[in-house]
Amino acid sequence: MRFAFIGAGEVTVRTAELLIRRGHQVVVIENDQGRIDQLAETLDCSFLCGDGSKPSILREVAPEQTDVLFCLTNNDQANLIAGLVGMSLGFKRVITSIEDPDFEVICKELGLRDTIIPSRTISRYLADIVEGHDILELSTVIKGEARFFTFTAARQDAGAVTELSLPDDARVVCYYRDGQFSLADEETKMRKGDEVVILTHSRNVTALQERWNPSLNKQDQ
Repeated sequence: MRFAFIGAGEVTVRTAELLIRRGHQVVVIENDQGRIDQLAETLDCSFLCGDGSKPSILREVAPEQTDVLFCLTNNDQANLIAGLVGMSLGFKRVITSIEDPDFEVICKELGLRDTIIPSRTISRYLADIVEGHDILELSTVIKGEARFFTFTAARQDAGAVTELSLPDDARVVCYYRDGQFSLADEETKMRKGDEVVILTHSRNVTALQERWNPSLNKQDQ
């Protein structure tokens, strides 16, 4: 697989190192040539110097050949713009990092489904630790060909989960409504705006992504 990163901070470097060791191709976009020169000594990947929020720079990465675009600069607005540009250029998947939770709703409204808030993830992890909860790595729970898939329910998805016509080896396991977590069963009825979590076989992920394409969801709302 091929991955592109915008921003050459520590999160980018550590993630890129893992992906490279696993045999994937990595491209890092960074506007500081000095930072690129520093990383080029230890990071075995391609580098592109420039503003990753500009279409002309992202086109050089070859969107049609790139599986994921990570927008990981230290500026929320830059990441948001880069994510939108990446979507418009046809990147298969765009993951956007933001620090200010106020931008989360905006990201969802604009179709940036894969939005992460690192500070929130870390704070939840720390809170669980001090409360004595047993913390399990996701990799110890999701093994083999099992995968999680999430989507935001649109108007046409409203109704019983059994009406979603999922593949035989896919199940809705839980959902978030107004920020509240709930387990799902066969009698659960989805509403527009629910964040739905599906546990499925990896073979179904591509079809599920095509069905619940973020840009198509936005048009239906």
